[in-house]
Amino acid sequence: MTQTTFDIRTHNMPDEMRVLLDTYPRDSWEAHPGFKDKTRQWLGAHQGFRKLAEVLREDAEVYLDKDMGDGTYAARLSYYGNALVGNLHGHHGWEDRSYFPELSEADPRFDHGLEVLEQDHADLDKVLDSYTKSANRVIKLMQLDPGQVRDEVGALHGTSEAIEAFLQRHLSDEEELAVPIILHHRLRG
Repeated sequence: MTQTTFDIRTHNMPDEMRVLLDTYPRDSWEAHPGFKDKTRQWLGAHQGFRKLAEVLREDAEVYLDKDMGDGTYAARLSYYGNALVGNLHGHHGWEDRSYFPELSEADPRFDHGLEVLEQDHADLDKVLDSYTKSANRVIKLMQLDPGQVRDEVGALHGTSEAIEAFLQRHLSDEEELAVPIILHHRLRG
C-alpha cells in the first residue's frame, strides 16, 4: 500500500477576489432578484459532489470497520466513485470552457481568481486519476487477492479524505467568487 500526498491549495482566495462577496454575502444569495434557477442548479451540483465524496469516504470507513461486505463495498465504490469522478470531470470541463470565460467577460477584475480555480481543476484531476486507479485496484483485488484489499482500501480512504478536503476548499471559493459576479452583473438569467 502506497500513501500518496497531493498538492491541495490551502490558502484562501486573494482578498481582492472577494470584494464582491462583501456586497453579496452568501446568506443573501437566495433572496437576490438576480439569483436564478441556473445558478441554483450549479450550486446544487456542488452539493451533490460534496455528498458523493462524503459517501465514498464513509463507505471506506464502514468497510474498514468490517461492517460492510466485499460485494456491497465493491458495488458502491464502482457506482458512487464513477459518478463522482465522471461528473466532476464533465462539470469542471464545462466551467473551464464556458462558465469561467462568461464570468471573465462580465468582470475581468476577477481573472486571477478564475485562474486559481482552473489550476485547482488541474490539480484535482491528478487526485481523481489516483483515486480511479486505486478504486479499480481494490475492485480487482476483491476477486484476485482478498487478503490485500483492506490495506488498499485504507489507502483509498486517504485519497477520499483528500478529495473531500479539496472539494471543500475549491467549491466554496468557486461559489464565493462566481455567485457575486453573477448577481452583480445579472448573468445566467
